[in-house]
Amino acid sequence: MIFLAIFILCALIAISGICVVNTLSFPRLRQASPARWRSVSLLVPARNEARVIGKTIRNLLQQDYPDYEVVLLDDDSTDGTLEIARQAAQGDQRFRPLSGLPLPDGWTGKNWACHQLAQAAQGEVLVFTDADVHWQPAALRSLMALMERTHADAVTVWPAQHTVTWAERLVVPTMTYAIMAYLPELGVRYIPLPAFAAANGQCLAFHRQAYERSGGHAAVRSKVVEDVALARAAKRAGMRLVMALGQGMISARMYTNWQKVRDGFAKSILEGHGGTLLLCLSALLHWLIFVYPWAWLALGGGWSKADHDAWLGWPLMPLAMIALGVGVRLLSAAATRHRLEDSFWMPVSVVLLTLIAVQSLWWHYRYGGPQWKGRRIAASVPRQVEGKPRER
Repeated sequence: MIFLAIFILCALIAISGICVVNTLSFPRLRQASPARWRSVSLLVPARNEARVIGKTIRNLLQQDYPDYEVVLLDDDSTDGTLEIARQAAQGDQRFRPLSGLPLPDGWTGKNWACHQLAQAAQGEVLVFTDADVHWQPAALRSLMALMERTHADAVTVWPAQHTVTWAERLVVPTMTYAIMAYLPELGVRYIPLPAFAAANGQCLAFHRQAYERSGGHAAVRSKVVEDVALARAAKRAGMRLVMALGQGMISARMYTNWQKVRDGFAKSILEGHGGTLLLCLSALLHWLIFVYPWAWLALGGGWSKADHDAWLGWPLMPLAMIALGVGVRLLSAAATRHRLEDSFWMPVSVVLLTLIAVQSLWWHYRYGGPQWKGRRIAASVPRQVEGKPRER
C-alpha cells in the first residue's frame, strides 16, 4: 500500500509539473496581423450539419483578412446542409460549395472529404476547420500571425469548448486537460520526434508545401484519429508543429447531450490510446489518481494504526493526492477557459470516460469499428483513387 501511495503521489506531481509549464509556455491566439498576407483556403468538411452550418459559413465570411476563400464539401448530407450553406453565403464570391464523390474503400469519411478539399483549394495555406467551429472576425489574421511568428509549418488550435449539459461539462474538458497535463508543449514545438505530436482536427492549418510533403490526408486515409496521425506525419517529414489555445477567438460546441458525447469520444478513444491494452491501463491509472484518493479518505481503511499516524498515512496522504488532482484540473480549466467548479467532479468524469471506453471496445469487438453519422468506421485495404469533387 505504501508503494502504491508513493506511485500515485509521484504521478500527480509529474502531471502537475507538466501542466504548470504548459500553462506558461502554451501559445495563445491574440489580436495580431502577419507581415505577409498569404492566400488562405478555409476548408470545411460537412455531413448533416444543417443545425450549425449557416452560422458557421457567415462567421467564416466575416474574417477581416484580405485574401482567402471558404470551400465547403458536402459529404452526402441528407438534411439540406449544402443548400443552407449556399443561402448563408448570399452569393459571396469567396465561397465555393462542392459536392463530394462517393466514399472509396480504405478511407474514413472525414479524411476523404478533407482530401478532396485540399485538391480543390487554391490558397498557399490550407486551414481545415470543422462545421461546428465558431471563428471571431480577427481569428484568421491572428492565426496567420501566430504561424508566422513561430515559423510553423503546421499549427493546430485547441478551440475554447462551450459546454452546457452536465455530460458536456464533465467529459469535453478532459480533452484539453489531457494535452495540458500529459504532453509538454515545448516538446511538441521543438523536439522532432513523432511521439511529441498532437493535433485537433477542429482547426488544423498547413502551409501547402508542408501538407503535400507530409502526405496529406491520403497518408492517413484509414485513421479515425486523423489529426494526430497528420501531426506525426508532419514531424516525420521534418516539419515544425505548433499547438495553440483558441482563447475564445476560435471556439466550438462539440456535442449537446450524453449520447452524442459518449459516441463522439468513443469513436476515437481506442485508436487515440493505441489499442485495448493501453486504453485499459489509462483507465486504471485515472481511477488510481483521481478516484482512489477520495475512496481512501472516505473509508480510511487498508492501513495500520502506525501508518495512520505517519505522513504517508490517512488522512494526510489522501488529502495531498486530492489537492494535487483538483489543483491540476483547476489549472488546466483556467488555462483553457472552462468552468473551474467542474474540476471538483473529476472522479465522476473518470467514471464517464470509463463508460465511453467500454462503448468503444464494444463497437470494436462486436462490429469491427466505431459507428458515426450512419457509417461504420473500419480500416480496410486502401486503394488509390483519382478524381475531384463536383463543384456546385
